[in-house]
Amino acid sequence: MKKKPNIREMVMKYGVTYPSTLELIMVLLGTGIQGMPVGKLAQRVLNVVTASARENLLENLLQIEGIGPSKAVTIAAAIEFGRRQNNHTGKQVCKPSDLIPFVHHYAMQEQEHFICVTLNGAHEIIKIRTVSVGTINKTMVHPREVFTGAIKDMAAAVILCHNHPSGNCIPSSDDIETTHRMVEAGECLGIHVLDHLIITTKGYFSIKEEGLLEPSKQDEESVLQPLGILGIS
Repeated sequence: MKKKPNIREMVMKYGVTYPSTLELIMVLLGTGIQGMPVGKLAQRVLNVVTASARENLLENLLQIEGIGPSKAVTIAAAIEFGRRQNNHTGKQVCKPSDLIPFVHHYAMQEQEHFICVTLNGAHEIIKIRTVSVGTINKTMVHPREVFTGAIKDMAAAVILCHNHPSGNCIPSSDDIETTHRMVEAGECLGIHVLDHLIITTKGYFSIKEEGLLEPSKQDEESVLQPLGILGIS
């Protein structure tokens, strides 16, 4: 008798969109427990996930027999990852604070992450990409890396963003110079750079709102002067 393919084999053959939601949870769990097959355990997990808010999901998962801390964290992490990947799509950005909820988790990273947010003509988010990961105080980025994804998305505009692990969100002269290079490259490609945000766990800085987006508006020495910092709400 021919063995029936398991869920992982079916995913490899048909893609990750093939399984049902219940089967996706079965993949995360791997196995059931004594007296409870993985399908039944997955159904209990699905029931709890459906009924739980984000803030009490872990606590509720741990109440399920057979779900220990490791499996609970794995399930919660998968759900959070999916939320971060998809909850921004189609959201309109009219001002810097509109984007912060979708990128502020990068502020907790110990290395600098350079992010490119692509937008359509209505300034609705298409995709948020990590372009480059650097050291604790610097990341190198080239216009080619920034705009490759934007061209693929047929983006009308982009917003750049990177974190400062130091906690100081005032831009450096390198930050301003990089911004100007991206603005110029975007003009050549017909993709408008709307802003460059610098984020920390305590706040963010909008280069556009401080009049530093265009090279002609303010010289780079002004960056060293005290400027307004907007807090993350």
